[in-house]
Formats: sequence, structure tokens, C-alpha cells
Amino acid sequence: MKILRVRTLQTLLADSLTIFWGDWLDLRARIPQVAASGLVSPLIYILAFGLGLGSSLDRVAPPPVGDSYLEFILPGMVALSSMVISFGGTTFSICGERLFTKNFEEMLLFPIHPLAMHLGKMLAGIVRGLLTAGSVILVAVLFTRDVWSFLNPLFLLLLVLNCAVFAGLGVIVGLNVKSLESVGLFNNFLIVPMSFLGATFFDPATLPALLKGIVYLLPLTYTTVGLRAAAYQPLGQFPWYSIPVLLVVAIALSIIGAYQFARQHD
Repeated sequence: MKILRVRTLQTLLADSLTIFWGDWLDLRARIPQVAASGLVSPLIYILAFGLGLGSSLDRVAPPPVGDSYLEFILPGMVALSSMVISFGGTTFSICGERLFTKNFEEMLLFPIHPLAMHLGKMLAGIVRGLLTAGSVILVAVLFTRDVWSFLNPLFLLLLVLNCAVFAGLGVIVGLNVKSLESVGLFNNFLIVPMSFLGATFFDPATLPALLKGIVYLLPLTYTTVGLRAAAYQPLGQFPWYSIPVLLVVAIALSIIGAYQFARQHD
């Protein structure tokens, strides 16, 4: 029985990598484009809020974390960029295969477990998110001149989990939408509000109890708070709860995604 389980896991992993490799062959030819695609919004936010508004806020009061308001929002910019590209890139990729190239039906005929299909697509979304987040991290390092703050193991672990959560969400949305216009609706009513309410520009600890409860319903909040602590605070002050929360959300989305793949008819 143990040998059978090991072989099942090996097969699941191999099949997931096979699905991922199909997306990677297309993705590797567009690495500069993917890496730069999510960089525009964070740069605007950094210039407008970090350097513009931040210079005024720094005169009034120091930020809760970091030496300046610019440093305070930089981890949030990394979280924001990885969320947008992991979700958007995955959703549009699956929509393109389903609605335009029409090769999605062929993948559904593969003798592959539905969970492997979800994991393969999710892995591609994680890579997309990491490529873009890497560009924002480079900008953050240039501003702070501190490499270790943005490349330590806890920071990278949270970043990967964040990409997994929103890539998994992108898979589910991509499997269910009927048109590209529908993708825009999900982006406007889910991703854009989360960009501003996910603790990117503020410390959720200062909010009233009701608003704090709403903010902590958003997975991006756990990523942003965790990245901020991993970058600037001692290990003893790290919010360890953020890791299991993001992991549980990613697993739950994987189960839902596998269920969707098992019943997909395109």
C-alpha cells in the first residue's frame, strides 16, 4: 500500500510537470514581457505614494515598520505585483486555450488526474508571478540598498504561497468564464479592491475591529503583513499564522480546481 501511494504521488508530480512544461515552452519566449508586465502599476504607486505622499507622511509620524513610508509599502508592492500577474496571466492563458486556440479540449482528453492539470497550470502561474515580483524586488533593492530583506527564505516562501493562491484562483476563474469581458469583471470587483484593501498601503492593526475583520478575510493581507515582517522585523515578531493561512487557501483552491477539471466540458 505504501509503495502504491508513493507511485501515485510520483505519477501526479510527473503529470503536473508535463502540464507545466507545455505552458513553459510558450512562457520562456516571453520572459522579458512577463517580467515587465506587472511592473508599471507598482512603479506608479511607488512614485505617487512612496515618494510623493510618503515624504509628507514621514514628517508627521514614522511608519509602523521600516524607516520610511516608501520602505513600508515596498513589500506590499511585491505582493501586489505577484497577485495581479499570477491571477491575470493564468486566467487569460486558460481563456485563450478554451475560447480561441481551442486546444484545451485536447488536454482534457489526456489520461491525467484532474489535480495534476490544476497543479500544472498553477505552477505556470507561480512562475509568472515570481518573474514579475523579481522585477519589483530589484526596484525595492535599488531604493533600500538592502538585498537580504527581500531575498531571505521567509520572504520568498510567502511570495511563492501568494503566487500559488492567486494562480489557483486564476485557474478556477479561467475554467468558468465565458468571455474575456467576464475576466475584466472579476478583475474589477475582486483584484482591484484587494489591491487597496490588502494592507498594501496601511497597517491593518490600526483599523477598527469591523474593518480589521474584513481586511483579514483577504489572502493578500496575510502576504503583505508577512512580507513586511520578513523584510524589516526580527524573527520573533514574524506573524507565523500567515504561512498556514495561505497554505490552507492554496490547498482549498487546488481541491476546487481539480473538481472543476474533472467536470469540465469544453
